[in-house]
Amino acid sequence: MKELLIFSGTTEGRTLSKYLETAQVRHTVCVATEYGELVLQEHPLVTVRQGRMSQEEIEAFLDEKKFAAVVDATHPFAKEVTNNIKLAVDRQNALGNPVRYLRLKRDCAAQRESGQNIQYFQTNASCVKALEKTQGNILLTTGSKELPEYCVSENLKRRLYVRVLPSLESISLCLKQGICGKQILAMQGPFTAEMNEAVIHQYHISHMVTKESGISGGYPDKLEAAERTGAQVYVIGCPEETGGYSFSEMCEELEKYIERKKCTEIRKHIVPAEKQERNMEIVLAGIGMGHKNCMTKEVENAINEADILLGAERILENLHPKFEKRPLYQAKQIIPYLEEMQRKNLSGVQKKAAVLFSGDSGFYSGCQPLYAALKKEINGGRLKASLRIMPGISSVACLAACIGENYQDAAVYSMHGKKLNNLIRRIQNSQKTFLLTSGVTDINRLGKLLLAAGLTNCEVTVGYRLSYEDQKIEKLTPSKCCELTENGLYTCFINNPDAVKRNLTHGIADEAFIRDKVPMTKEEVREVSICKLRLQEGAVVYDIGSGTGSVAVEIAGLSDSIQVYALEQKKEAVELIEKNKQKFCLENITVVETMAPDGLLDLPMATHAFIGGSKGRLKEILAELQRINPAMRVVINAISLETISEVREILSLFPVEREEIVQLQVARAKKAGAYHLMQSENPVWICAFNFAEFAEEKQSGGLE
Repeated sequence: MKELLIFSGTTEGRTLSKYLETAQVRHTVCVATEYGELVLQEHPLVTVRQGRMSQEEIEAFLDEKKFAAVVDATHPFAKEVTNNIKLAVDRQNALGNPVRYLRLKRDCAAQRESGQNIQYFQTNASCVKALEKTQGNILLTTGSKELPEYCVSENLKRRLYVRVLPSLESISLCLKQGICGKQILAMQGPFTAEMNEAVIHQYHISHMVTKESGISGGYPDKLEAAERTGAQVYVIGCPEETGGYSFSEMCEELEKYIERKKCTEIRKHIVPAEKQERNMEIVLAGIGMGHKNCMTKEVENAINEADILLGAERILENLHPKFEKRPLYQAKQIIPYLEEMQRKNLSGVQKKAAVLFSGDSGFYSGCQPLYAALKKEINGGRLKASLRIMPGISSVACLAACIGENYQDAAVYSMHGKKLNNLIRRIQNSQKTFLLTSGVTDINRLGKLLLAAGLTNCEVTVGYRLSYEDQKIEKLTPSKCCELTENGLYTCFINNPDAVKRNLTHGIADEAFIRDKVPMTKEEVREVSICKLRLQEGAVVYDIGSGTGSVAVEIAGLSDSIQVYALEQKKEAVELIEKNKQKFCLENITVVETMAPDGLLDLPMATHAFIGGSKGRLKEILAELQRINPAMRVVINAISLETISEVREILSLFPVEREEIVQLQVARAKKAGAYHLMQSENPVWICAFNFAEFAEEKQSGGLE
């Protein structure tokens, strides 16, 4: 069966070729430039011919290959090329070599936009005359071939910023006309409205020149960006075309030249535009450490089949330039882009987008938040798409394999791009720790922390640029970690032979704290008070009147996810809290020198509060706490009858629930010769409660 020939160079031509690939139909694609060939993905059934051809050369090519049909998918403004193709086809038919000419029409704007900032022109020459009467920078988006017409005068030329394809031919044409340096914006479109808007702002554009190139040419996005920024738009009108086929009509027409079983296959993928649901396939994929050899075959196939690749710039730059890529990796960037991509999909074929993440998609990855956000859009009907996740190989798995370690019984953490609380405490409690880092500064910090904590016996194995040709694996002492200078991605394994198992219950002996003369809540009182707080993971706690910081230290030590704010007005006490914080290696304590309630509103909203001292301002403190979080859990310690009476009186003014009052009296045994005598401590009242949501009858109880 004879092949089909597509004269491409447009989005529609590339899309048509892709669908013929899907149906396993052999065909040839002609493109004018080297860049046009570069953006086409390689396929065993597709032959690409690169280079401009005259009418005679087209005739010779048709005579040599004997194609069944020629699809003209060139740009609607490329009238000379279209005319040459038609004449060459007519010549072949006259010579007795039957070949069909089929014109693929681009969907140019059916209804012209109107507005004070839009002017339409039939020719580039008439547009140039209008621009000569203006002032300000000009963004020219009509391509490089029309550039000579816009370089007729130095006044016009020096104001031009020319957006062209990133090809040698386009850039050479710019240089030939004296356009150089920052005036050349070499980019592959089409572009979103946000991208156009950014260019307009960056180069202080007053006037934008564009062709009326339709949706697939990004024309509506240019108009939208110009409207947002106030730039004037100069539009070269789309040439009127008589005859030709829409995309879905072209697909039906080509079925005459395709085997029946392949027609069935292509119909699975190509749906008439009026019936399409604009479905999309979205894949979230972990690509491993970075080198292409570390991708799973499943992920590699997903990348090769994708219409667009999204992800961080450093991930995309290592992939073949033939792939269409956008450096987007956050949900707030990706979701609008995919919705726009869906809106512009007029071909009737399911588009495929692959969002790429380093390492494993389920291991300290941005994949899960994006997955949740996309599911919400899909369930809400804003995106009609299928969604799936593909795993990758994590750098921890790679490093473990390289050094012959397992990680099933190891602690695994990430400090890549985020703060990791209490790193030393974590290492102290685990013989084996794997650590993802952001770079060499994290390795330096790790070394300093290990030395400061006296963990000099720890051995740190660092994996540098794992999977790449310059991969290195080194064993370092904490001191050597401090000296490391080579930047790049590191994954660490820390072996701590002196690891101490973490206690399952809280309770630090009083003598373990640095005290001086500052008052301290005693051990048993601390433990009961903390139990009454009913803390949870991720809690934010105010320790008001922190003293030595003993309560703050015990709370912070319960979980690395808890954040404690220790509020204390006395300078010597503030210094003691800092010392105890350092002694117990707790980075999740923030010391605030203030007298409550002053300064509370400057802190993150608390879920819990412990009041060990109020300096006579208990009512004001509770009123402020309730304003901050009307459902906060509060524990108050009182040691005198007057204080507990004050607490009861004040609480009658507040809506509270889950109230508990406990009196605790502790007696300690002290040795007297051969005997042990019990010595009593002062009794302490522990009052615990939750603020309730405002109750009408108590709201007027004099809180102000």
